[in-house]
Amino acid sequence: MTRPAAAIFDMDGLLIDSEPLWQEAEMACFRPLGVPVDRELCRQSAGMRLDEVIADWYQRFGWQGPGVREMHDAVLEEVTRLILERGCALPGVHETMNCLAEAGMRMAIASSSPPPLIDAVVRKLALEDHLELTHSGALEQRGKPDPAVFLTTAEKLRIRPQQCVVFEDAPAGIEAARRAGMQVIAVPSVFTPDDPGIRRADRVLDTLADFRPEMLGLPSKVATG
Repeated sequence: MTRPAAAIFDMDGLLIDSEPLWQEAEMACFRPLGVPVDRELCRQSAGMRLDEVIADWYQRFGWQGPGVREMHDAVLEEVTRLILERGCALPGVHETMNCLAEAGMRMAIASSSPPPLIDAVVRKLALEDHLELTHSGALEQRGKPDPAVFLTTAEKLRIRPQQCVVFEDAPAGIEAARRAGMQVIAVPSVFTPDDPGIRRADRVLDTLADFRPEMLGLPSKVATG
């Protein structure tokens, strides 16, 4: 991997242990409607935009009562409550960002989550000092695996996509980063390291705590803490 100028982080399942909480919120909201939402179905949609996931479920299962928009808002409200109540940083998050900051790299978040949830997680994990900006895939025409969220983030940073490295935990995000022409480091959460979508990354780590600066061509004297 060549030395990049900027690092773009996914959020859910990479920076914060929120994927199980997303699953809980989705099951709690949809099971009363008779929709067969279980952890495996939720896992398959990890990294994708919530409105697109719910629209797909409506086409596949249908339900009586609340519409797609209302269900979107219900899931978002519940997952935000759970994340603020129980969410915590995953191993190596702050150490990795400290390392990259010491190396002079610029940093941003590009997540499928809506802007208010991104802002809430950034505050909860106290990441403000390291991040130049955040961007939500909810503001794009299409979500991951479409590369738009990463391309817009690079544009906002005023940096070429080829100068960016993306940290991702899900196949949809890895595919989006590859389509954007960016290097990708995978840190899978609900997917296994040997999942075909995960293996498309340039490098796969068990956790961010395993990150080392030389992986990106940074000076090895820059320690991760």
